[in-house]
Amino acid sequence: MAKRTPEGPPPPPAVQKLRVRYARRGRLRFSSTRDFARALERALRRSGVPMAYSAGFHPHPKISYANGAPTGMASEAEFFEISVTEQLDPEQVRSALDDALPDGIDILDVVEAAPGALADRLEASRWQMVFHDIESGELEQVVQAFLAADTVEVSRMFKRGRKSFDARQPVLGARVEAGEDPRCAILTVVVRHTTPAVRPDDVLTALSLVASFAPPRPPLVTRLAQGRWDETTAEIIDPFDG
Repeated sequence: MAKRTPEGPPPPPAVQKLRVRYARRGRLRFSSTRDFARALERALRRSGVPMAYSAGFHPHPKISYANGAPTGMASEAEFFEISVTEQLDPEQVRSALDDALPDGIDILDVVEAAPGALADRLEASRWQMVFHDIESGELEQVVQAFLAADTVEVSRMFKRGRKSFDARQPVLGARVEAGEDPRCAILTVVVRHTTPAVRPDDVLTALSLVASFAPPRPPLVTRLAQGRWDETTAEIIDPFDG
């Protein structure tokens, strides 16, 4: 049987790859990765960005996503890369996309992508959890009990069933601060990206296991940064650097 080939000329080749940082804020934190992908493709078409497409019978825009925040969590550090068929000014792309996307999805930075896979540059995340109706001293005791543990096994439902995993070892650091209100505590944690990923809700589950911690209402969770983890400086290196 003869092999079928798509009719018409092949799609124009990609000549540039752009790396994009965006924020997910307000009510848009409840949008899923799939919701964002649909909104982004519409925004790219409206703003006239010349997207590169894959070949074949069902061409798709050459867009790569990496490590999106879970639905319901805000983020100041989400990333994707897009290949385009013309050399573009990154700042003009940033402005055009930001105008075309709904309020709450904000394009923060666009640069020409450096060599290498984006996913390889995302080794850890810094998360902030804001607790209301809890004093910082109370939360500090809970966090110290968690940090003193060698392992804290939690479980979560996955597509193939419930799985148990350690939520302690991927946590590289944790700090508690008082909020502006005396009954407000802020927990900042740095979590190494693992498989399966340890999410902020897994850390909360671990806190409840080691210290019977039960906040009166769920915290507001925001990813502040993600990138490579530098063991020497104990800092996250921005994926836009190099």
